[in-house]
Amino acid sequence: MKTFVGSGSGPVSKALQEATSGLQNPKMIMFVAPYEQMAETARIIKEKYPKTQSIGTCGTSLENGAVSDNATVVVGFFEDVVVRCGVIHELKTCPLAYIKSVQDNVTAVSPGVEDSVFIEFCTNNEEKLVSTLYTYLVKKNLPLLGGTTFGVPDGKENLVAYEGNVYGDSCVYAIIKNTTGKVKTYKVNIYEKNDRISHFATKVDPITRTLYELDGRPAADVYSEALDVPKNKIIDNVLKNPIGRVVEDRVYISSMYELKGNGGLVNYKQINKNDCIYFLKLGDYDEIEHKQREEIKNDFRKISFVFSVDCIYRYLLYKNENYIGTYAKNMAALGPHVGIVSGGEQYVNQHCNQTLVCAVFE
Repeated sequence: MKTFVGSGSGPVSKALQEATSGLQNPKMIMFVAPYEQMAETARIIKEKYPKTQSIGTCGTSLENGAVSDNATVVVGFFEDVVVRCGVIHELKTCPLAYIKSVQDNVTAVSPGVEDSVFIEFCTNNEEKLVSTLYTYLVKKNLPLLGGTTFGVPDGKENLVAYEGNVYGDSCVYAIIKNTTGKVKTYKVNIYEKNDRISHFATKVDPITRTLYELDGRPAADVYSEALDVPKNKIIDNVLKNPIGRVVEDRVYISSMYELKGNGGLVNYKQINKNDCIYFLKLGDYDEIEHKQREEIKNDFRKISFVFSVDCIYRYLLYKNENYIGTYAKNMAALGPHVGIVSGGEQYVNQHCNQTLVCAVFE
């Protein structure tokens, strides 16, 4: 599969001139740009490539071994893919109203077995979005992965880009079918269960994503005793010991970011009543990442492109550990690579935190 990857920096016109140098007749463009430049970037891309479908997001990017908070990165796809892009509005209230257009786009792409992926960028209400999409995508064996916007200045609206415009309270997506090889998706969790003791969520508020009680006791008390962490240090401990929610045979991370006075923990991922919960500990991330890359290499004859979504908390952890540069270069060693840093990750039927999700194209 043929792809194009380019990057640039500076004012929008200069950044795009650099990022699209040599890019001709793409069928679809996916981009990431600094928040302040995203609207103009989307507009200029549509003007320059009027017949090309396009989606975009904002924030920190990884591009062939480089990590940047202010680069514009452009990915081009060509005639050896079948692709349809779209937008879903009203994530807070009724994303289901847009499922018919999703169905029409999936039908147009006609995904086969391990040859297609549904990539999305969204602004909010991830659980509602994922549950809405999964009920249909699962019937088509079409894996979903994506990321929540990150890098939005305080007080500004989360935005995503579609066909030259930007939108809030929305999800933009691309359904991509590789006509020359496989597409596979992966989820990487660098955390493991701290012990064999599980807990059950007995009081929650799914709307605010607050876990009030575990096993009938304040959640902060249970966490503090289990990990020997003072309650006032729980939030600071999120990079070492996040919460894990068990779904079937997988653990999905839920990052806590606020401690309530009554011992409740507010999280970035929704926890439901009666969910099975484990406290997690950071594993040997270098070894875990190495094993995952080896698995990916063994799954493909030749890798033509890797697209990844990394949680901001993974990014901060790796930056604190002076590992982010090594990580970016290791991802690029797989093949042409572009990644975004997100405020949350979506994978198949779940929204999660502190996770890597990626799609690999043959």
